[in-house]
Amino acid sequence: MHSTSASTRPRWDGTRHPTYRHRGLKVAPTSTSRLLRTGQSGHCTTCGNLIDWYDHTGHQPVALHPNELPTCTIPPACRWHVSSGTAYHADDGTAWCRIPHRLLCPGREMSDSLTPHLAELRRRLALRTRRMIDTGAFTPTTAHSAASESQATGCRPARPVVQLLCGRYLANCPVEDIQCVAQTCARHRCTHPVLTPGTPAGTWTLMPATAVRGQLALPGGGMAVYNLTRLPYTEQIRWRTQHCPAHAATPTSADLARAEWELFDPQFHHQHIHPRLPLTAPASSQGQERPHLLRTGEG
Repeated sequence: MHSTSASTRPRWDGTRHPTYRHRGLKVAPTSTSRLLRTGQSGHCTTCGNLIDWYDHTGHQPVALHPNELPTCTIPPACRWHVSSGTAYHADDGTAWCRIPHRLLCPGREMSDSLTPHLAELRRRLALRTRRMIDTGAFTPTTAHSAASESQATGCRPARPVVQLLCGRYLANCPVEDIQCVAQTCARHRCTHPVLTPGTPAGTWTLMPATAVRGQLALPGGGMAVYNLTRLPYTEQIRWRTQHCPAHAATPTSADLARAEWELFDPQFHHQHIHPRLPLTAPASSQGQERPHLLRTGEG
């Protein structure tokens, strides 16, 4: 690594020291992923420790422990590797490998397959979590707090189900709080929301709790879904990529965070199914709020 500042003193032969400049990170227009590598790291919402996100072919992104570990200390069923930004599970005989964070997370139940070395690493992560909680740097999120927040906000789902592009996704926060993931000129994450005044908004609708991936629908009534399928295709793409209107119009801008969508599965995410519509819907394109009340006997 070279210094970015040039020395004022010349060399012994009278020549000057070269000047090295910062090189900005750019994303090719033909790139399938517009996410910079710096945006694929984060903190676990359960324990607060660092994690690295990697794409997993045919599956949801997987969270790996940020450091490589000796393969001899990892059970064969827990050995992961990274190649060209994609994580894959294999035991290829190399001396180093990665491990999923969920096996080391102090907020989860301890797995019986942990070796003494991994148990010690998990204990260190637990001490770090306790230190962050004691100093106020981290507050663990629980399902109980999310349910209490939903009741305090008038049946507003803390993690709503959104339908767009012929699929259903589970949001990480209320619809009006979904934040743009693009990078600004100052190399920070954009603070603008995806739902902004002047853009078409979706509508809260009661829909059957239909499953995905060929599973059967859950028995019972409907569920509250924020429907975006009536929006133009470009608007649905903007929501899926989680961009504000300004960054959606500039395809050369990179992303500093992953789109916080999770493929909705009614059997796995049954605690986020709400049979009633929210009392108030997010602001529409005219900045007005439309009340949605569910009366007895209405479907």
